[in-house]
Amino acid sequence: MRALLAIGLVLLLAACASGGPVRGQLHYGMDDAPEGRRLLWPAEPEVPRYAYTGTLTGEPNFRSDNAARGALTRFGRWVAGLDEGGEAPTVLQRPAAVIGDDAGRLYVSDTSRQAVFVFDEKAGELLLWDQADGARRFVSPSGLALAADRVFVADAELGAVFVLDRQGQPLARIGAGLLQRPTGLARDPVLGRLYVADTYAHDIKVFSDAGELLQVIGRRGDGDGEFNYPTYLAWAQGELYVTDTLNNRIQVFAADGQLLQRKLGSRGLFIGNLVRPKGVAVDGEGNVYVIESYYDSLLVYSAQGEFLLPIGGTGTATGRFYLPSGVWVDARNRVHVADMFNGRVVLFQFLGGG
Repeated sequence: MRALLAIGLVLLLAACASGGPVRGQLHYGMDDAPEGRRLLWPAEPEVPRYAYTGTLTGEPNFRSDNAARGALTRFGRWVAGLDEGGEAPTVLQRPAAVIGDDAGRLYVSDTSRQAVFVFDEKAGELLLWDQADGARRFVSPSGLALAADRVFVADAELGAVFVLDRQGQPLARIGAGLLQRPTGLARDPVLGRLYVADTYAHDIKVFSDAGELLQVIGRRGDGDGEFNYPTYLAWAQGELYVTDTLNNRIQVFAADGQLLQRKLGSRGLFIGNLVRPKGVAVDGEGNVYVIESYYDSLLVYSAQGEFLLPIGGTGTATGRFYLPSGVWVDARNRVHVADMFNGRVVLFQFLGGG
């Protein structure tokens, strides 16, 4: 018995002192789906186009690879007099933006945790990156963009875009002294251009990967090509999508900054109108996804700007949102929504069809 006590205490102390990555097999939290039925949009008898496929919150999504070790650790906690709630798990608090890479990693910026969560399915681990550069930690990380060997993180409060390597080590910063409040990011992988939504400056600033300012797109106003507090960005099929938040629309630009004759959304009170749009993304068939944060919805538009359907509504239940923010679509047409005030990323699978 004394030997078991000693082993349990050693494992307990090791677990408390580690502070390292969470390890285990990643699963997508389907347990919260209503038992016995799938969540589909639109609901039957209409032909479904989207299905709920999971939720990510953090450490609870990782099943331990070693059940025996987990049991001994729990035994050690019992011996030490700690209850199950004595140690806070590593979980999302206020996720703002989400993006993924070809290696199966999912990156989520969290403004409350002041860090970037990295869900690595292949490695079976959850990492937490909170260091912006050698001297500072993140304060309000928001927009995310990727290059082959780098991760770009916009920090709205620090007024710069920070460049990390794929291990989370700081490399450089971009836009210091030039950016007022950087929020959304997008990157053209062909030309190596980084687009930054500078919300308080009411424009989009374009940088090279090396940090050189190349171009400024737009100015404050409500005319074509002008902005009123732009926030989120997306790059898709050679085009830049800009959430022009307080002008209640999405504007689309060519790579050179020229406005294309295509806009999505309009101010109004009906479903499909935009009041406080945030995240924007495009899937493989050209469908455009816009987060309508005021009404806690994900709105789906066709490539031509026709409103197709809403997903969500206010609440904490599965398939509902509370002040959602970012959205991203992967190569499998899985739609990831950063459900900010519910502290989670929710996944939907596009099932195809027009």
